[in-house]
Amino acid sequence: MIDSGAGLWLFGYGSLIWRIDFPFEEKRTASLGNWTRRFWQRSTDHRGTAASPGRVVTLIPSPGAICWGIAYRLPETDLEQTLADLDYREKNGYRRVQVRLDTATGPLTGIAYVADETNPHFERGSIASIARVVASAVGPSGANTEYTFELEAALAALSQPDPHVSAVARAVRARSQA
Repeated sequence: MIDSGAGLWLFGYGSLIWRIDFPFEEKRTASLGNWTRRFWQRSTDHRGTAASPGRVVTLIPSPGAICWGIAYRLPETDLEQTLADLDYREKNGYRRVQVRLDTATGPLTGIAYVADETNPHFERGSIASIARVVASAVGPSGANTEYTFELEAALAALSQPDPHVSAVARAVRARSQA
């Protein structure tokens, strides 16, 4: 049985884990099956600019994979405004998709913001090419390195490190030491 809970559940797997600037009533560690996290989304609005895009994570379908993050129960009061604010925050190619989340207290239905290959900011890349961008990109929300290192630390705090995020962070550190 899926616990829809009161309100709408939002799955945070990137900056929504550590940069919480939206109201919520409850949060739970959650996983999303058959998806993986990748730095395959260019950021021209937060961690880069149109002239020098940064890189942020998105979800990629991947059979058998598990992506860990946080499920937030959004309050029913002012839900439309909360979603409008989140839509604005996640505007750079992301769209809302319905997802089934697993938590220690049972499954939930919710939403996640996904930027797939049909949007103009989607760009696959090697760890080295992503790290090269992350090391130098800066946007209105700050340095792309901050995004990367904060995400890596947040996932470690959940005891769910992500190999892709850690590989990018290591490559960025190595560039700064070279």
